[in-house]
Amino acid sequence: MDYKVIDGGVTASAGFKASGAEAGIKYSGRMDMALVYSEKPCDVAGTFTTNVVKAAPVLWDKKLVEDGNKVNAVVLNSGIANACTGDEGMDYNYKMASLMGEQLGVAPEAVLTASTGVIGMQLRVEPIEKGVKLLKDALSDSREGAKNAATAIMTTDTVSKESAVAIDIDGVEVHIGGMSKGSGMIHPNMATMLSVITTDAKVDAKVLQAMLSESVDGSFNMISVDRDTSTNDTCLLLANGVSGVEITDGSEAYKKFKDGLTYVTTDLAKQMAADGEGATKLFEVTVVNAASKEDAKVLSKSVITSNLVKTAVYGSDANWGRILCALGYSGVDFDFTIVDIILKANVDGKDEELVLVKDGVATDYSEDFATKMLSQSKVTVVCDMKQGDAKATAWGCDLTYDYVKINGDYRS
Repeated sequence: MDYKVIDGGVTASAGFKASGAEAGIKYSGRMDMALVYSEKPCDVAGTFTTNVVKAAPVLWDKKLVEDGNKVNAVVLNSGIANACTGDEGMDYNYKMASLMGEQLGVAPEAVLTASTGVIGMQLRVEPIEKGVKLLKDALSDSREGAKNAATAIMTTDTVSKESAVAIDIDGVEVHIGGMSKGSGMIHPNMATMLSVITTDAKVDAKVLQAMLSESVDGSFNMISVDRDTSTNDTCLLLANGVSGVEITDGSEAYKKFKDGLTYVTTDLAKQMAADGEGATKLFEVTVVNAASKEDAKVLSKSVITSNLVKTAVYGSDANWGRILCALGYSGVDFDFTIVDIILKANVDGKDEELVLVKDGVATDYSEDFATKMLSQSKVTVVCDMKQGDAKATAWGCDLTYDYVKINGDYRS
């Protein structure tokens, strides 16, 4: 492992500051605007929702990223998604970028935006005006600054989500730090959430984009809570080069950096899956020995997105037939008579493994012990397809009564 995990978020990277503020966008008594800022302009990469219905900030950010703009900041709000809000919504989004830019002394085009919350509601200028001033005044490169920013972007999340690593490259330590939010409407074909990731390495935008897209494909793209792809999904990676270390395509430093980036995106993805709305368990599915990488990805996601499997996990019921069924309707062709299904969990401090199915048929396993394993906070299912040597892992959560309760009155 060429990186070390450190306690940090977006300010773990040198030259970055962050803040959170209570602007009154929709909520009261809590922070609901966040800012990530680098005085030195950054190269930027981004991945965005594949939903045809895209929010105003997504359209704004996509253009800035595709045009190759250098940026200094990302300003985010929670409570209102600014999606399906027409030209007025685009105007409010520009207003947020321009007002934040005025506070920081940069052009609107140097400010990326992100919003999350209720679809269809319009933002208001007054809270934005209040928020950008508070964000500017509260900017800090401290651990607290990063935590406040991560907290401010939460909606139905129960915990904030941060991750950071340090990487030694030729004796110089470079950093990658990130934050994300996501608890519902989690089913990505990109990255279902808001996420901002920073690095003090120097990376050209095209190289940065290639790394982010590949990293996202195996992390954020491999989680699901409810099979709903949002209108606002945004993942942004900013590189300010403050460390002086340059990452070039194909170099040894490139491999080290990409491994560190993949750790951060995967860690954030797993945190989001574990914090799915109403969830009580992180549900991990690893498909091994599939015919191809793509088959393995499709198969693993088919299992974690099955409502019947998710409810069985919630009830701690080793209903392996639902797992085999979900593999079967995934669209991947395989021989179900040779498939093995293995349950894994840590029980009483010991890693346990239980073979539920061998060659497509149930084993003489203990239902009581299977229930005990499924009662843990993290449950892993391994599906051995015996078709090849490809593997993939997907992450999800159980489906509970509380998911319905949370989403039954989300707008109130």
